[in-house]
Amino acid sequence: MNKQILSSLFLVLFGAVAALGAPQMIAFERNDAVWIANVDGTGEKKIADGIFPAISPDGTRVAFNTVERISDTKVMRHMAVVDVATGKVTVFKDVPSDNSYYPSWSPDRKQILFTTRPHQVWDLVVINNDGTNFHVLKPGDQNAVTRYSPIWARDGQSVFCEDMTNIYQLGLDGAVRGQWQINKIVPKGDMSGDCRIDVSPDGKRLLLSIEMGEESGRKDWDGPLPALWSFDLQSQKATRLTPKKRFGWDGVWIDNNNILFLSKAAGEENDSIYRMSIDGKNLKRLINNGRFPSVNAPQT
Repeated sequence: MNKQILSSLFLVLFGAVAALGAPQMIAFERNDAVWIANVDGTGEKKIADGIFPAISPDGTRVAFNTVERISDTKVMRHMAVVDVATGKVTVFKDVPSDNSYYPSWSPDRKQILFTTRPHQVWDLVVINNDGTNFHVLKPGDQNAVTRYSPIWARDGQSVFCEDMTNIYQLGLDGAVRGQWQINKIVPKGDMSGDCRIDVSPDGKRLLLSIEMGEESGRKDWDGPLPALWSFDLQSQKATRLTPKKRFGWDGVWIDNNNILFLSKAAGEENDSIYRMSIDGKNLKRLINNGRFPSVNAPQT
């Protein structure tokens, strides 16, 4: 049996199992391609070319961005979805921009939130999972900082994002429902456009990728020390999850007690995807040379 047939069988079997409520899977990016793996890091499989993968809550599809190089200086990025079972890629043609990125699935899997730049600023937008009903949730403002790192709230009635100074909760009409100043949540903490927000499965906490105003102590590290923090939306209390010696960023929840994140030890060439419980225990490297992990919803 040749490799192409084996690959097709893998995709079909995985899709069938996922549709029946399969165990969680990881989608991640490696070398400008979208990969999936079991939640324990085994069974790595490339499924598409692209970046910023986000696996759907049921694990059957992955939203991502295509990368099409037009010239040495111009690149087009379109929103797309790949079906895990068949490998079929659908590129969304009705988005009025050639520069889109950072998808996030709604909890009911019907819509995808992302950012796009049809003009000189970035808009927060929503589209149906089949590429229809494109609409702007929060238009960009020429006189305001871009809203980065969009993510759906677990109830599907609002979204979170950040502008490097504040974290926002926005209603589906774009109105601000909540606002938290980052350096008040986390003293000496900051966020850039590359930082990330994720919402716990119970909807009660945010997992924040924070750039700390601390010395890294590493000769091979250029930039602020990255750390992961959990922010409780009810108590308004933030808790640091990664110690200074363990750099952590691009964090996502596996379930309410465990997370995935990126890290790189001193002297290592590539980023790796790690798993850890929120009490700092059970640290394990799952995937080498991976970035921007996402995981489908835990089984209930």
